[in-house]
Amino acid sequence: MKHADLVFCPGYWGKTYLVQGMAGLVRNGDTWMSMTPFELESQEIGVRLSRGHVVIMGMGMGWAAAVCALRGEVTAVTVVERDPEILALHRGLGIFSQLPPAARAKIRVEQGDAYHWTPAEPVDLLMPDIWPLAVSDGRVEEVRRMQANVRAASVYFWGQELEIARHAVAAGRALDDAGIAATIADFGLPLIGPEYPGYAGLLSTAAHRHMRDRWFPGHAPTHVPAA
Repeated sequence: MKHADLVFCPGYWGKTYLVQGMAGLVRNGDTWMSMTPFELESQEIGVRLSRGHVVIMGMGMGWAAAVCALRGEVTAVTVVERDPEILALHRGLGIFSQLPPAARAKIRVEQGDAYHWTPAEPVDLLMPDIWPLAVSDGRVEEVRRMQANVRAASVYFWGQELEIARHAVAAGRALDDAGIAATIADFGLPLIGPEYPGYAGLLSTAAHRHMRDRWFPGHAPTHVPAA
């Protein structure tokens, strides 16, 4: 764990913020998760729409699990993490033990592989967050592998707005409600997000700010409007 006293951080779709007291999870010089506005905003929609039994693939710093557990609409949170060092770190820090008793009682942590773990009871929302970068090739297929085992009623994966944007542009679609809906249909996943107010505008803004050279080869747009 590392700690930054004062740092400027860009948001996912929000502006650049001056952040004080930011914690980060670092391994071999690479930041796997941090409490930056980018990280918080890029999972905010999934958290805000969470309900029922939520399964989070990848512990990270545990904030998404903690905030989901605080929601009255959420009845249980299962966190699946394969790395024993991350699990030991969380046991040592006692992050979830600091939650109110009712929220703390909802959280269960299991050691397992995101691509092979299967639930013992129905899952209402699957939230995979196992990647160090917000964009990576093959992510949709990887989420499909997880969903094939979990069979959740809905899915929200980290970086999905950027993934939707790059696939939509490659298919010649606009980043509007219709283009987003068609692209999600191609994914074959029960993604949530489009029902969130202003989703198309937020997606376009995130793509405008963060996609850079991550578009599919030969499909980089000349301009992506920001909301």
